[in-house]
Amino acid sequence: MSARLTFAIPFLRSIAYLRAALASVAAQRNPAWRCLVLDEGAESGVRELVDELGDGRIEYLRNEQRLGIVGNWNRGLDAARTELVTLLHADDELLPEYLDVMLALADAHPRAVALACDAEIVDETGRAAFSLADAVKRRLVPRGEPWVLAGEPGLTAIARGDFVMCPTVAWRLPVLGTRRFEEGWKQVQDLELLARLLLDGDEIAGTRRRVYRYRRHAESATAVQTADLSRFEEEIAVLDRIAERARRQGFPHAARVAERKTMVRLHLVLRAGLDLGRGRLGDSARKLALIRRA
Repeated sequence: MSARLTFAIPFLRSIAYLRAALASVAAQRNPAWRCLVLDEGAESGVRELVDELGDGRIEYLRNEQRLGIVGNWNRGLDAARTELVTLLHADDELLPEYLDVMLALADAHPRAVALACDAEIVDETGRAAFSLADAVKRRLVPRGEPWVLAGEPGLTAIARGDFVMCPTVAWRLPVLGTRRFEEGWKQVQDLELLARLLLDGDEIAGTRRRVYRYRRHAESATAVQTADLSRFEEEIAVLDRIAERARRQGFPHAARVAERKTMVRLHLVLRAGLDLGRGRLGDSARKLALIRRA
């Protein structure tokens, strides 16, 4: 059976997590996949891990120079030779039916440039974890199963709250073409690309089925960039850009929703309140100041 989807895994650190991610790829019920490990980390033993697995569908690629997160994601898209590409995070895992679900979704929506699913949230040990942010985002998913985003309603939906969990997405290369993640971002490159695709007239489809395991832990890029506020600064900047282009394109409702930045403001208010309750007055004040600048 020829491969239809490539799992591209950008790797920076933690071979233990990578081993679990690769095991989840190998455990797919559908064998129509290939896998690329895109290594630009400082840890030794990554190539040896791939060799140890002895699966010819898994290929090791070492970056000759540091590309950064966006560059490595784009390399995964560029290096794939299948119709679909999933940028599997090295600290996440797939459920065994992921490929079957995503291929069925792709076949049902042949025009969709991106296909997404829901995810189980786990902690650093792999145990189920509760995430308020993810619980809120699920409330923002449009009605219908599967759901579809297109035009101004679709752009309005993701401007209200970015509920599309990026690492779950299977990107359809023949439709995506040469469009790639924009350099310069660390946290919102997925939202920027999804918005750009919708503004270009493309369609995004997704399912509420949870066939991905997303790991939230203190060392993740999201956790680090939430703590130093750079995540919120990027969200504010990208929503301003989305609002500007939406207005130029004649999508006034989407522009207004993006300008309000409601979810970003609420998230900052929540974290400022938590800081205040813990006596971290300076941290709380910085978040409140960022709300005023948004």
